[in-house]
Amino acid sequence: MNGSRQHWDKVYSEKAPTEVSWYEPMPQISLELIRSCGISKDAAIIDIGGGDSFLAEFLISLGYTNVTVVDISSKAIARAKERMCEKADEVKWIVADVSNFEPERQYDLWHDRAAFHFLTAGQEKQAYLEKLKNAVKPGGYVIMGTFSERGPEKCSGLEVQRYSVNNLCQLFEKEFSMLNGKNVDHQTPSGKSQNFTFCSFQKKQ
Repeated sequence: MNGSRQHWDKVYSEKAPTEVSWYEPMPQISLELIRSCGISKDAAIIDIGGGDSFLAEFLISLGYTNVTVVDISSKAIARAKERMCEKADEVKWIVADVSNFEPERQYDLWHDRAAFHFLTAGQEKQAYLEKLKNAVKPGGYVIMGTFSERGPEKCSGLEVQRYSVNNLCQLFEKEFSMLNGKNVDHQTPSGKSQNFTFCSFQKKQ
């Protein structure tokens, strides 16, 4: 993956939660897209690269009971656990680089707003997509958030891959049906605007 565990541990050690560019106090777009999938509260949800995001916290507070978070940085996960206190026990936390993460089960919903756009090598992207396709149940859902073609070319000092709605659709169209695709502006804590592409898909039966 573009960026080592040491790189991301350093980022999370040196910056407060509200200082990282991806900080959002409420992951509104992700929550809206998850809600629109109509999954049950006990559906298996996995959040890739979700270490210190607030998504797991909101999902638990909304009554979802089967949430897994994967992140390359143990420091990001430790920070999320500390913030959530005893609620953290309701989440399954996995420290893993998405490049070599091997899901042990299938999921009803796969969410990624953080990791995929850091995969810039073709081989890495293909390996990720193969894992995703195998890990999502037939009829299950994928929600993908990436930097758009109008978004930044770098994040945290690392090169990123930018995607349009059409780009993401082409990656998924063989095994998935597209449900939603849009561009949204994310306001960073420093006041800058970053354009994201968000798409949701359903795996064909």
